[in-house]
Amino acid sequence: MRILITGSSGQIGTNLALRLREGGHQVFGIDKRLNTWTDAFPYLLQDLAGHYAPFPGGINGVEYPQADLVVHLAAHAKVHQLVREPHRALENAMMTFNVLEYARQGNIPIVFSSSREVYGDVHRFEGYNEQAADFAYTESTYSASKIAGEAFIYSYARCYGLPYLVFRFSNVYGRFDNDLQRMVRVIPLFIHSMLRGEPITIYGGRDKTLDFTYVDDCVDGIARGIDALAAGRVVNQTINLAYGQGNTLVHCAERIAKELDVDPQMTLAPSLLGEVTHYVADLSKARGLLGYAPRVSLDEGIARAVAWFREHRDAHPEENVPVRADHEGALGSSAGWKTPVAS
Repeated sequence: MRILITGSSGQIGTNLALRLREGGHQVFGIDKRLNTWTDAFPYLLQDLAGHYAPFPGGINGVEYPQADLVVHLAAHAKVHQLVREPHRALENAMMTFNVLEYARQGNIPIVFSSSREVYGDVHRFEGYNEQAADFAYTESTYSASKIAGEAFIYSYARCYGLPYLVFRFSNVYGRFDNDLQRMVRVIPLFIHSMLRGEPITIYGGRDKTLDFTYVDDCVDGIARGIDALAAGRVVNQTINLAYGQGNTLVHCAERIAKELDVDPQMTLAPSLLGEVTHYVADLSKARGLLGYAPRVSLDEGIARAVAWFREHRDAHPEENVPVRADHEGALGSSAGWKTPVAS
């Protein structure tokens, strides 16, 4: 099968492309930045965020190879950056619109990467199944952009018959996840800081609980979805992809410190504006529809992530420099503190 991946230079995009190639698929990528991890598949440098008129076979007059399916991963994904710069949320919506127009012209099935951010941060769910999202509780402009993206997907299915799968990801980590100058994710940031003997701050305190997903599990779920969508077995569904178990950020930091054999310097702080502080995925649909069975627990995943990070850092010592957190603006300004939700 010929598969087009947008956001192909990112962590999920790169791992997915390599997995699909191993499975015998032809992969073509699109990203606005170079892929620094691999040259194993061809890709085009293009920013999809412009307001383009539709062109047959591509976007903005750029011709793409023929595709049988599109995986749309491209997005601005820094929550705190989008709080500071909300126009980037609109750009996320434009990226999705442009890719949908390309898919509509060729009636090409699409897999869309959404986020657990769409559920908000209201502690009223025993489990977060796909019907539980209440968009009145949107936490940030980033989550709004993912909600808008999902709405576009559903409307194109209804109006134009475009087949889709929407996956809601949750805190994906692991291989190819340490480009900290571009995007700060919490696990590689903690590894980086602890290796340098620097303190870490845990926003949200001891109770902040998230569902961390090792990248191989995430990619396995997407690959299963691609096969099912292409075969018409599973069509027009929204599905959580995660590990299905909550872990506190404090536990995550402690496991990283143990793997690194260091004494962590941890400071607890209130949540930042736009953050989700509790989420554990309901994986019933993923298991039932796709046979999805995540295998890598957080403890095992951290061991793998630390090992990969060490190996990469040994090969790239020039990356051992201070990192500014995403919530800090160009002048070091904070994205702001979160207002507690009334119980």
